[in-house]
Amino acid sequence: MAYQETVTTGYGTRVKQSFKSIATGFTLFLGATAMLWWNEGNNVKTADMLEEAQGVCVEMGNPNKKDASLEGQLVCGTAMTATTDLLTDKDFGFSVNAISTKRKVEYYQWHETKTEETKEKSDGSEKKIITYDYRKDWSPSPIGSSNFKQHYGHVNVVLAEFDDDEQWAEHVSFGAYNLNNSLIHSINTYEPLRPDLSDDVLRVLDKTIRASYERHYTKKEDLNSNDYNFVHVNDNQLYLGLDPNAYKVGDVRIKFEKVAPAHEVTVVAVVDGVGFKPFKAKNGYTLEKLVMGRKTMDQFFEDEQETNTFNTWAYRVLGIVMVIGALKLIFGFVVTLTRIVPFLSTIVGWGVGVICTVLGVVWSLLVIAVAWLFYRPIVGIALLAIAGILVWIFALGGKNKLKQLEINNQ
Repeated sequence: MAYQETVTTGYGTRVKQSFKSIATGFTLFLGATAMLWWNEGNNVKTADMLEEAQGVCVEMGNPNKKDASLEGQLVCGTAMTATTDLLTDKDFGFSVNAISTKRKVEYYQWHETKTEETKEKSDGSEKKIITYDYRKDWSPSPIGSSNFKQHYGHVNVVLAEFDDDEQWAEHVSFGAYNLNNSLIHSINTYEPLRPDLSDDVLRVLDKTIRASYERHYTKKEDLNSNDYNFVHVNDNQLYLGLDPNAYKVGDVRIKFEKVAPAHEVTVVAVVDGVGFKPFKAKNGYTLEKLVMGRKTMDQFFEDEQETNTFNTWAYRVLGIVMVIGALKLIFGFVVTLTRIVPFLSTIVGWGVGVICTVLGVVWSLLVIAVAWLFYRPIVGIALLAIAGILVWIFALGGKNKLKQLEINNQ
C-alpha cells in the first residue's frame, strides 16, 4: 500500500530557495564551461595523437615468434591469449583457470520509491504531494528499511552478506609476448562460470543460512536434514534461501562469471622486450590498447577516430544541457518572484526558458569556437559565425512568441 504526505512551501520560502540556487547555478555554469573547453582540446589532441601513431605504426607479422627488429616500435598485431594462472574464490573455496573471474551479489529486498506531484497555489505557495510506494526486488546491496516512511510491513533482513569480487590473472601471454596489467584488464568477454563447491563448503553454508533464516523468521521448517535445503546451485548462480522459485526478503543470489584463457585479441602498443608499453605522442597523449577480435591496423585507427568523434559530440551535448540548466538555476528567482500572478508567471517562465536556452546554446558555441580558434582557427571562425546567426534567429523568434502570448491572454 502506498503512503502519501503533503508538503506546502510558502511563497517567501520559495523565493529564498530560488536565491540560494543562484550559487549552485554559477558553480554548474563554470564547471560546464570548463568541460566544453577541455572537450575540444581533448578531441584535437586525441586526433593528432592517433594520426601521429598511425604514421609510425607497423603491422606485427607473427606475434607467435619474438622479433628483435620490432623492439621500441609501435605495432599492431593479432594473436591468441593464454594463461596458466588459477584464480581462487576465497569465500567459496573453488579455483578456476581463467584470465578473470567475477561474482555479483544481489539481495532480495523491499524498495521504497518516491514520486512527487507539484501544484501551484494562487498565493504563490507550492503544494507538493509525495507518494511512497513499496515493492520487493533484487538489490546490489542490503537496504536499510528503518528510514522508510512506512516501516511497518516493509522490514528488510539479509540471510548473509558477501562482497562483489573480481580477480585477474597476473600472467597472460600474447603469442610469444606477455601482456601488462592494463592490457590484461581490457579482455572483457565474460561467460557463465559454474561454481564447483565442495561438500564441506555446502554443509557450512547451509547451516549458516538455515540459522539466519530461523532467526529472522522465527520458524523452523520441516526439511530433510540430508539435503542442502538453503543452498542451491543452478548453472552459474548460487542461491541462498529456502526456495529459488519463491523469493523471500533476505534471500541472496550470487552470479559467477569468467574470462576464459584463450581469446583472439588485437594489441596496439610499443614492443618492450617480451612485453609492451604505451606509445607517447609529441603532445604527451599516449596509446596502448587491446581490442577483442582480429583487426587490421587501418581498421583499428579508423575505429579509434570514430570513437573520438562520438565522445566529443556526446560531451558537447552534455555541456550545452548543463549550461542551459545552470542558467535556469541562476535566473529561476525571476520566475519565482512572479508566482503570485499566474498569468505573468506563465509569460515570464516561458521567456526565461527561451532566454536561458538561447544564451546557453550561444555561450556553448562561443566556448567551443574560442577553443577551436586556439586549436583549429578556421573551424573556430565558422562556429563563431553560426553562433551569431543563432542569436539573430532566436531573438527574432522570441519577440514574436511573446507578442503572441500577449494577444492570446487579452
